[in-house]
Amino acid sequence: MTSFETVAVVLGAVLMGGALLSGLAHRSFLSLTALFVIVGFVLGDGGLDVLQFDPGSGFVVILAEVALIVLLFRDGLEVESEMLQREWRLPLRKLVIGMPITAAIVAVSAKLLTDLSWTEAFLLGALLSPTDPVLSSAVVTNPRVPRVVRHSLNLESGLNDGLALPPVLALIAALSLTRPDFDVVTFVLQDVGLGLVFGIAMGFLASVLLPRGGGLTKGIPGHQKSLYALGVAFATYGVSVIEPHGNGFIAVYVAAIVLGIRRADIRGEFEHRSDDIVELVKLGIFVVFGSLLTFSGLFGDGWAAVAIVVVALLLARPIALAVALAGTRLSLPTKAFMAWFGPKGVATMTFSIIVLGEGLADGERIFNIAALVVFVSIIVHSTTDTAGVNWIARHDTKQREREEHAAPAEPAGRGPG
Repeated sequence: MTSFETVAVVLGAVLMGGALLSGLAHRSFLSLTALFVIVGFVLGDGGLDVLQFDPGSGFVVILAEVALIVLLFRDGLEVESEMLQREWRLPLRKLVIGMPITAAIVAVSAKLLTDLSWTEAFLLGALLSPTDPVLSSAVVTNPRVPRVVRHSLNLESGLNDGLALPPVLALIAALSLTRPDFDVVTFVLQDVGLGLVFGIAMGFLASVLLPRGGGLTKGIPGHQKSLYALGVAFATYGVSVIEPHGNGFIAVYVAAIVLGIRRADIRGEFEHRSDDIVELVKLGIFVVFGSLLTFSGLFGDGWAAVAIVVVALLLARPIALAVALAGTRLSLPTKAFMAWFGPKGVATMTFSIIVLGEGLADGERIFNIAALVVFVSIIVHSTTDTAGVNWIARHDTKQREREEHAAPAEPAGRGPG
């Protein structure tokens, strides 16, 4: 294992380097995410061996769990503010219809191309079903992209991490060597059921524990409300895993949704101040994830792994979205834009690290295939987001011009007299 001193030097250097290159990244196709993963790869097992992490070690497991708690809580808080907007039908279609189809296509291809079992293949499909367009920041922040597209991609990425979580955890438990007595019914009733109960209870309790005005809350600064929200996240996880335990991650996600709905003030303060925390845990995941990669591992399944990458990025999501968005009034270019910009990101990385740390029989193979998809996705999506934004902006402008020309002219006024 790498010493703490070495980790501190690397972390400090990466933070400083990321800050220095951030301006260049905004002006070019350079992706800091890709850079951090590459730094981890160069310094890790596949490169200079400066960073050596055991995926089952306490450090890696705790890092993955902390990252998942923070990210799921942030995503859960965002649900309410986004869902109150009008354009909720498109992301709902993509989540309810498109996401399972994506997972199924990846799973079937993995089963046909490798000797993974059906359970292992569906675990890979579940790992690769979430999207993270935040990694292509120009897509979800650039006002030239039609608002309905930005909103749809943003809400989809915020919700699909939490929706992918139960099947990922269930499939891990089904394959775990330490849980040979896994039962689906017990998992649903205990892990999912109690996770929902703990999440609702903790979210409601947290919303009333901090009064809305006067008395105790008078004069509480915004950053303390933000810390209060972060405390709710970790307290919910801790309470949920105490016997009789539910699933702490599900509880955190549900608690965030409840808290966000009931307390817009707390949600707003956390969202306003959480960027640094979220970026820090993402950075840790990116570097550790990269350090666990090796060329021999990534291509251990040879051309089959490459074929799964092609299926995941070029076939699974486009087919899934074509089905999910059938019958909508969206133009074909808009559907194509949404189909392309579904990059695999931090949720898949975090889930994959957890899989690797579970000691599953084929856990390392599943991790490496998922890692190859994520790595390629980071590169190709981050280098095409600017071109994609320009393309969809031109299409949107032309479409609005056609609609204006096609609109009937206003009748001329009769004037006075």
